[in-house]
Amino acid sequence: MSTRTDAPTRREQILREAARLFAERGFHGVGVDEIGAAVGISGPGLYRHFAGKDAMLAELLVGISGRLYDGGRKRVAEASGGPEALLGSLIDGHIDFALDDRALITLHDRELDRLRDSDRKLVRQLQRQYVELWVGVVRELYPLGSEAEVRTAVHAVFGLLNSTPHLGAYGAGLRDRNATEALLRRLAHGAFAALGG
Repeated sequence: MSTRTDAPTRREQILREAARLFAERGFHGVGVDEIGAAVGISGPGLYRHFAGKDAMLAELLVGISGRLYDGGRKRVAEASGGPEALLGSLIDGHIDFALDDRALITLHDRELDRLRDSDRKLVRQLQRQYVELWVGVVRELYPLGSEAEVRTAVHAVFGLLNSTPHLGAYGAGLRDRNATEALLRRLAHGAFAALGG
């Protein structure tokens, strides 16, 4: 009986390299042969895993939106310690995404409009649901903020955290990931604290 290891599957390897290449050179600047070469298979061999580049892009963008939403729901369901602890958990989860999946942030910013309408609508739906998770928690923690203020603050914090592709390795001169995480965490909490007056 075999057990699943942490080693990525071939499909996951393909998606990771496709995201990196698309982010570096744009969706139309990358061919299937280049993606295949990055994972050690022929370009046509990719078609055993995906119908084409469009299918890879859709899986990347729908997939990350779904993972963010599912991760947020799990954090809400498993929360203990009140809304402050839950908000901290949501922030930490999003920081992990922002530091670990920079290519997907770039890809989303540049290539979302290339998705089929149905896939783009699904991405937007998942994103709205993810925002609503945050809005509920932030409103509980800062009840004096209007709904519009809270929603704006959530989007602003996402913008702040999702700026990581522009920071270089760990940030402009920051020494390591831990320093970057700590700074992003303080900035996010500070933005929300502004709702308290």
